[in-house]
Parts: sequence; C-alpha cells; structure tokens
Amino acid sequence: MKKIILTVAAVFAFGFANAQDKKESSEGFSKGDVFVTGAFSLGSTNNKNNDEKTSSFEIAPQVNYFVTENISVGLKVGFASDKADVNGVDTQDDSSVSFGLAGRYYFTPASKFSLFGELGAEYVSTTDNLSTPEFKVNGFGAGLGLGMNYFVSSNFSIEAGVAVLNFASAKADVTGAENVTAFSFGGDWRAVSFGVNYKF
Repeated sequence: MKKIILTVAAVFAFGFANAQDKKESSEGFSKGDVFVTGAFSLGSTNNKNNDEKTSSFEIAPQVNYFVTENISVGLKVGFASDKADVNGVDTQDDSSVSFGLAGRYYFTPASKFSLFGELGAEYVSTTDNLSTPEFKVNGFGAGLGLGMNYFVSSNFSIEAGVAVLNFASAKADVTGAENVTAFSFGGDWRAVSFGVNYKF
C-alpha cells in the first residue's frame, strides 16, 4: 500500500491437497482457501524538449493462504527497475528486489463483502547500477492497513485498502552510513489502493 497502483491477479498452475474438497461456486473466503494478488506496472516517458527518456517496471506477486476461517498469511516477492537517459546518456539505472510477509484478519470472510485489517513487513534492497562500485541501500518496512473486499464472482474479488500506520528504516551499504527512519500514522483516503484477487 505504498502507492496507488493497479494490481492484477496472477494465475499460477499449482494446487493444494484440499482444493478438490471445497465448494467450487462459493463466494467469500474459508479455511484452506488460497488467493493470489500483486502488483504489475510498466511505464515510459519521452520528453523531446530535452531529449529525456525514462522507463519503469515493477512486478510483485503475493500469495495468501487462510490458516483459519478469519486469518490469512501471505508471502510476496518483487522486482522493480527505473531507468533514465538524457541525449542518449544514462542518468539513472536503479533496480530493487523485495521480500515480504503479510497477515490479514477478515471480518465476515464467508460473505460476498468483508472488511479486513492487514499487518505486513518487507525487506527491500535497491542498487544504483551506474555507480562504480555499485551503490546499494537496504531497507526494512512494516505497516498496518485497513481494507475491504467484494466478490464479483466465485473466484474474483475486488479490494480497496489504505495504510494507517507505517514505519521504514533504510541504510546505505557503505562504511559509516547511518540509518534513515520514517514513521507515519493516519489514513490518507486520497491514496487508496485498488486490487484484484483470484481465489483458488
């Protein structure tokens, strides 16, 4: 929930041993359900006034599993890239990888519409590929958010969420570097994230 981004469901060809025992047509969530969500974005700009070009890419799938009727736990991984050049000369080439865990508590999970609270933590490592040697910044973040989920079919649901509490800490991977920390509290309803989930 760091930024507004269109999320898409990624459908993977894997199954769980109890998948065949569940009702195929039920809306809502129940114990043993698995859903996939995540982020995918691709963008570019071409400013012909100063011959500047930029490109960005991000993919960050997330898989959640319901360990109880109300609680799901999830694992997410991500990769992002940001590049820029002016007059054909590279001015930015950053790449990052991330790994995270998330836990959700759903209210009325078995219904078509439900509310949830999410607690998540994430590790991110960003590399400046233009530096010699490469310059890295490693960071950790944790946050608490609120959201709502609405099933449009037995497998697909739409969700909206907003961050309520966030903490982040980052440190450059160089000798003598100090941590840079940030903390925020309060929901910004101008920065609501929207997503699509696919339930197996």
